[in-house]
Amino acid sequence: MVRALQLARRGLYTTQPNPRVGCVIVRDGHIVGEGWHERAGEPHAEVNALRMAGEAACGADVYVTLEPCSHYGRTPPCANALVQAGVARVIAAMVDPNPLVAGNGLQILQQAGIATASGLLESAARALNPGFISRMEHNRPYIRVKMAMSLDGRTAMASGESVWITGEAARRDVQFLRAQAGAMLTGIGTVLADDPSLNVRLTAAELGIQGEVRQPTRIVLDSSLQFPLTAAMLKLSGDIRVYTCSDNFAKITQLEQAGINVRRFTGEKLVLADVMTALVDDGITEVHVEAGATLSGALVEQGFADELVIYLAPHLMGSSARALFNLPHINQMEERLNLTIRDIRAVGQDWRMIISPQIRG
Repeated sequence: MVRALQLARRGLYTTQPNPRVGCVIVRDGHIVGEGWHERAGEPHAEVNALRMAGEAACGADVYVTLEPCSHYGRTPPCANALVQAGVARVIAAMVDPNPLVAGNGLQILQQAGIATASGLLESAARALNPGFISRMEHNRPYIRVKMAMSLDGRTAMASGESVWITGEAARRDVQFLRAQAGAMLTGIGTVLADDPSLNVRLTAAELGIQGEVRQPTRIVLDSSLQFPLTAAMLKLSGDIRVYTCSDNFAKITQLEQAGINVRRFTGEKLVLADVMTALVDDGITEVHVEAGATLSGALVEQGFADELVIYLAPHLMGSSARALFNLPHINQMEERLNLTIRDIRAVGQDWRMIISPQIRG
């Protein structure tokens, strides 16, 4: 199963919005086939492993990081393929949380006389697919908020100047986080202040993948539709979407003619709960947020931030500089938001902290 998990990680930057899955087929103590799901719409991990194993799959044990699918989607059910191959036993790291599967895949195998088990290294398997699991279990995407700050907790000078807080190694590290996300999310304030590109700048070789580098969808929250037609991201390839409450149909037409997908919401201001629903409707399961203190603070305060990735730079920016999060409703010690630090390590001259809020919305 450890090998299957290693194989699944090879799809880290390519399978969105599908889960990352690895499969290993063992017969007489030897690996006879292995594979992973490489890209959405292409064969699943089990099929790739069965192709490699050939006739040796008959009577073999199968280790797979996610329960074999049991429904017809863009590809046929993997459970049926395993039955047809005549495997003897299937061990899944976790049961598929997709309601279309949810144990049905293992049941198909059992009805065919194939022994099954699940739960082996389940926590490691779940960690591979936070977006897929969040969508299936909570009906919203997994939200990762990336921030960079000085040692005194500042993200920009009072004037808004913020380039560059962290060093080159940390900025490169962020590119790998962008590459595994289905979408980049920011607010219109960041677009107007920084004019970001929000693209992945790593090559396929740097990501360790074959084929074209997938660019995440770029989504801008823009209640009053201030998005500029001169924005840097318009000069790049890839899907751009603007979520707005504006009824300025002339501006909407201009943006759509520029290739932007505009989605209108009711009300005067975007509601984050509605944004989460729209993201799921748009097929997005894993979101990487690079925004200012207001949007980032709102995601944390309202319980939508599943993970914080904070880069800490070894310098001081002063008391007049801008704070990391805007959390206006915290006024007393008992109102503090509790966090759990999952990992902390040096990245070049900076430190990277991976943090989880203890309470999830």
